[in-house]
Amino acid sequence: MALSPKLEIRQGQSLVMTPQLMQAIKLLQMSSVELTSFVDLELERNPLLERADNDSAPGDAGESSEPPAEERGTDAGSEGDGDWIRTDLADSAQDIAGRLDTDLGNLYPDEPGTRAGADEGGAPGGDTLHRDPWQSGLGARGSGGSGEDYNLESFVASDVTLQQHLAEQMVLLLHDPADRMIARSLIDTLDEAGYLRGDLDETAERLGVERARLDALLPVLQRLEPTGVFATSLTDCLRLQLQERNRFDPAMAALIDNIDLLARHDYAGLRAACGVDDEDLAEMIGELRALDPKPGSSFGTTLIQPVVPDVIVQPARDGGWAVELNSDTLPRILVNQTYYATVSRKTRTPQDKEFLSECLQTANWLAKSLDQRARTILKVSSEIVRQQDAFLTRGVEHLRPLNLRTVADAISMHESTVSRVTSNKYMATPRGIFELKYFFSASIPAAGGGEAHSAEAVRHRIKALIDAESADAVLSDDTIVKILKDDGVDIARRTVAKYRESLRIPSSVQRRREKRARLG
Repeated sequence: MALSPKLEIRQGQSLVMTPQLMQAIKLLQMSSVELTSFVDLELERNPLLERADNDSAPGDAGESSEPPAEERGTDAGSEGDGDWIRTDLADSAQDIAGRLDTDLGNLYPDEPGTRAGADEGGAPGGDTLHRDPWQSGLGARGSGGSGEDYNLESFVASDVTLQQHLAEQMVLLLHDPADRMIARSLIDTLDEAGYLRGDLDETAERLGVERARLDALLPVLQRLEPTGVFATSLTDCLRLQLQERNRFDPAMAALIDNIDLLARHDYAGLRAACGVDDEDLAEMIGELRALDPKPGSSFGTTLIQPVVPDVIVQPARDGGWAVELNSDTLPRILVNQTYYATVSRKTRTPQDKEFLSECLQTANWLAKSLDQRARTILKVSSEIVRQQDAFLTRGVEHLRPLNLRTVADAISMHESTVSRVTSNKYMATPRGIFELKYFFSASIPAAGGGEAHSAEAVRHRIKALIDAESADAVLSDDTIVKILKDDGVDIARRTVAKYRESLRIPSSVQRRREKRARLG
């Protein structure tokens, strides 16, 4: 068989993921915060993009809203601005210094010549004292001053982190530079609660010191405030706080060692372990509950970002529901065609023309992608509201089972598109703010062959039954299964146990023990 080159023509179909298509898919599943950051980055990169809510005219770019320096100086030096801001500082510098009980150089340390002029009696250097002190900092820029503006943000106090708080105390206890370096490394390994989570053997090997030196340094660091930091476990943290209060006796030590019994409310086992009666045990438990299991959580708290809904659902006048997008979460951009036409006429090199063409193509694509993203979110949300009308009207017990395929078929989209739209998106309803994925729930068949029940509605029903039980009639999982089957829900016992554990509800034995403990 001879081998020879030849030409063939073949026809076929293939799906090619262009960079624009891949970016459009990413835009679809972005949250509102991520989308805002992405648009801000594109606004910095692309000179043809601008915000649609920018009200400033193009000719105002070179103008400043700041008044002229002469006018500012006249206003600042006018009479009636205050009894301590005056223009005759050369004549009354000593009076002001005496009234404020400090040197004028301490008031305005960044003002060149202030202290020198005061020390020299305000002779020829008095010209520097005639200026309004606010001119050199917050007013006129560089009008004989240092030429730098005050940054007001630098005067705003920031939260002190746990590491900073401990480092300030550590330097007062340790004087050896090597010990300070080791202590600083241990401080950096603390978690947000103040616990020492790092392995000491690995830390000693990394720092090149003996493990015994770390063991000797750890009790010193455990004396720092807040009490309980540098603990290796919860029991260690509670022990440190009890020792600081001089309440760590053998009975309390036994209580801490058997803290798992306290979590299960096994008071009989605790009495036997600690060797105390009911009164002493209740007093010891009260002291234990007054301690802080996370001593470092009060420092450097992380700012919680509130949830901003992407879709708002409100009752309509015709009895239905009005679904609209939240305009605050939609970035509005414009493509500046005028600027493109102006620059393109002056472009000469092929590289500049290619760059300008790419910027225009990217800007047009981004504008269309944002519009398509908003339309898709609105379309999916409207179908979800139509499917879950009973939930919005009567509550979570009437939440219908729903999957992605049902919504995708109703709006003629692919399941993957619906999945991306419902990721990290929230809907504000009269019943609260919910993630779009909340409305998608598994189906649980009905006992009598009727309409299926939503898993979320059954979970809510289980929680309502347990909340209504009394200490004398605690419901077991089998009892809950029987009640639900009588209500037309065909559910297994293991499913009830799974839903109960997902709600963080303890077993019937532990609930009975807790309820009796509250009554006792």
